[in-house]
Amino acid sequence: MKDRSYILLTPGPLTTSGTVREAMLRDWCTWDDDYNSLVQDLRARLLAIAGRYTAGYTAVLMQGSGSFVVESVIGSAVPRDGKLLVVSNGAYGDRMETMAHMLGIDLLKYRTDDTQTPDPQQIANLLAGDPAITHVAAVHVETTTGILNPVAGIAAAVKGAGKVLILDSMSGFGGVSMDVPALEADFVVSSANKCIQGTPGFGFVIARISELEKSRGRARSHALDLYDQWCSMEKGHGKWRFTSPTHIVHAFYQALLELEQEGGVAAREKRYRENHRILKDGMRKLGFATVIPEPLQSHIITSFYPPQADGYDFRRFYRNLKDRGFVIYPGKLTAAETFRIGNIGDIFPDDMRRLLVAVEASMDWNRPSVQTRRP
Repeated sequence: MKDRSYILLTPGPLTTSGTVREAMLRDWCTWDDDYNSLVQDLRARLLAIAGRYTAGYTAVLMQGSGSFVVESVIGSAVPRDGKLLVVSNGAYGDRMETMAHMLGIDLLKYRTDDTQTPDPQQIANLLAGDPAITHVAAVHVETTTGILNPVAGIAAAVKGAGKVLILDSMSGFGGVSMDVPALEADFVVSSANKCIQGTPGFGFVIARISELEKSRGRARSHALDLYDQWCSMEKGHGKWRFTSPTHIVHAFYQALLELEQEGGVAAREKRYRENHRILKDGMRKLGFATVIPEPLQSHIITSFYPPQADGYDFRRFYRNLKDRGFVIYPGKLTAAETFRIGNIGDIFPDDMRRLLVAVEASMDWNRPSVQTRRP
């Protein structure tokens, strides 16, 4: 276990390397030129991950969790007379609907079942039937289940209709190969504590500059004004508008360096896929069925149905695994009981093999109870 009390098999926060955690052991000044230069370098490295030809795009950092950053995009990008189509097949798509509703944005929702992907043709039909729609928001990897949505098809439908695309790639960016300019996505949102393997505290947006410039004066929140945040970073050469999470920024920078040392997104995706393969195959052998059909399953997080056993209790199963050094996630489906195991973070195939040993040892519902006779 090295220096870890347990391994987080969750979609974020996730297990980080010791060197990423060590990067937070110094104090930093937000006004310091060296710090602001690091922020600028960080932004450039994010653009390099986003695609080969990112002229016309920029990277904007924003304090808060990933949901804060998604709300900053929705609240800043959609004009007062605009309309948002929310594409959802899980809790995080539903969350974007809630955000838009509370921001007073006119919206239409296209919702599929949690175990099905949205149909790009249906999205195209909805856009053709409602010319008032100006923006479309969709999720790349829906963390509710681990389902991988067809972002290329969704993007083609949205851009074919001439609409602005907001993509929540919280659990995809850095761990799933993608080319933001090739998709013609306008805003792609992710978080420090996901596939780049940093720590929680801020998120970032890969934004088309021309669309970002249009958002001037649109924001419905002062603190979450994406345009003003971008202007501050541009004019201040890396300066945030408000106090930045300096320790977390340094940890994230170290995580970016480690991503590059690993071989970039392709190498990290390969490791995550192997983690997922070992987990999926091993759990099935132990009697756990996966929720998402194979062609739709991502390698980010995997949802499982509980065993058909009278003695099964998730909380006890969770505690048994935690005692053996592994922390998993409860499920988010309302129609069925499930649990989730993340394949991302500073974890490797041998960690997944050790997990399977721990899972088998934690299956106390498979063991006959010992009946003690009273004298």
